Amino acid sequence: MVKVTAAEVNKLRKTTGAGMMDCKKALVEAEGDFEKAIEILRKKGQKVAAKRADRESTEGAAIAKVNADNTKGVSIVLGCETDFVGKNENFVNLAHGLAEVALNYASKEEFLAADYEGMTVADKLIEQTGVIGEKLDINAFEVVEAPFVGSYIHAGNKIATIVGLSSNIEGADVVAKDVAMQAAAMNPIALNEDGVDASVIEKEIEIAKDQLRAEGKPEAMLDNIAKGKIKRFFKDNTLVNQAFIKDSKQSVAQYVKTIGDVEVTGFKRVALG
Repeated sequence: MVKVTAAEVNKLRKTTGAGMMDCKKALVEAEGDFEKAIEILRKKGQKVAAKRADRESTEGAAIAKVNADNTKGVSIVLGCETDFVGKNENFVNLAHGLAEVALNYASKEEFLAADYEGMTVADKLIEQTGVIGEKLDINAFEVVEAPFVGSYIHAGNKIATIVGLSSNIEGADVVAKDVAMQAAAMNPIALNEDGVDASVIEKEIEIAKDQLRAEGKPEAMLDNIAKGKIKRFFKDNTLVNQAFIKDSKQSVAQYVKTIGDVEVTGFKRVALG
């Protein structure tokens, strides 16, 4: 049997993130060949990934990143199976590292094919599945580009949001973060009325009418009253029309205007589950 040194084992552990014993076994099996040992560990990851393919990866870490000039933001969810792994420092660091790479891509498909430490992101997920012993996956990938982009990660990495503003002016950083926090807390379904799917509006109108009929309102009055309820629905469920959580006397759109001629151009919210 080939003898391997502690230094060789430690080098392989740092390279792959695998446990000390797994690294030692891989090096012995590879007869001391470092690259072959890495391949052995990757194949182990493939086997574990295949066994756990039908598992739910609903825990993990939601991460948001913004580029250096604040013109592009990305939010991803690195999913795993258990809350215990999702809170692990190495797992969270991996999620942050992957999010940094994600900033360079426009779609999840491009991102998964991108290079990460000498392998594709997709292969890295398989490798780490073998290391951690749980199914890992990118459960969400969202991008926002705008003259100014801000972000927010909720405590515990459960929710991550990115928000775009129409202008990079003084105070944009504070406002963008506040609006990103709003999106995290209030979970709006769209930016504004125009972003709400017609089928959702129709469903809400029918629900409102059924409620009004149950209250005994005349059929001739239903349309007008239902329209009023839809306005309330937009106020509660669209980001710019929501009451600002730090000052309910103004809407989000009104709050944003306090720093100048600027508006919210888009947002994305990702969460575990």
